[in-house]
Amino acid sequence: MNRRALATLESHPHVYVFPDDRSINSHILSLLPNTPPKPDLAIGTTTDLPLTPDSLSENPNFLKILHSVLSDHAYQDASVTSQAQAMASSSGSSLGSGGAFFPQQRERRRSTNYGGGGGAGGDGAGGASSQGGAGGGGRGGYIHVYDHRNPPDYGRIPWPEDIFGSLEVNSDGSFVDGNGRYQESGTYRLATREGLYVEPAVQTRCVTDDGSSLGLSSFLREKLVQRLEKEAENL
Repeated sequence: MNRRALATLESHPHVYVFPDDRSINSHILSLLPNTPPKPDLAIGTTTDLPLTPDSLSENPNFLKILHSVLSDHAYQDASVTSQAQAMASSSGSSLGSGGAFFPQQRERRRSTNYGGGGGAGGDGAGGASSQGGAGGGGRGGYIHVYDHRNPPDYGRIPWPEDIFGSLEVNSDGSFVDGNGRYQESGTYRLATREGLYVEPAVQTRCVTDDGSSLGLSSFLREKLVQRLEKEAENL
């Protein structure tokens, strides 16, 4: 962990670590620096540091808030908008670094050729993620909002455990109903073998103040923190 005014999770300067007084050898992980921490708004708890997928107990209320924020704001993110515009372009499949979108089409047969966690290109992520194949060219379809702890190869679908959800895009690159009608994937996991990453990531990259390169959208992370701060005022 990094030792500053507050302890933070290694390689995640925005994730604060607090002792969990409710349980021995347990730690609360939070995006809020509030002391004492507010467990109802925390990412979850972990019995190990560094954490593992098995040591993290996810907070369902945090996930609910996360998806609510994505539903309200994902379509406003600049890189999500870029994906939508690329989908409407003549080439269709140019989505920058590792992006993928999925044209509206009849449901395909389920593939059994999965990798771990459901597999890139599978139908396990629910919503639009079951619709494979890059293309578009004026046809409309879906784009994914996903976690960049394990970014997919160019043109491939992210692993289901990394997909937050999907947005629906019209053939002209605009979002259906103005906001894309965000669909939660139902398979996202806060911690995987690739580590913990809770900031909604889409196509943008930056270097954090501790020098680690993370794929994140600061816009969406800020929206999430703002929502958590508002919720904290009511507790």
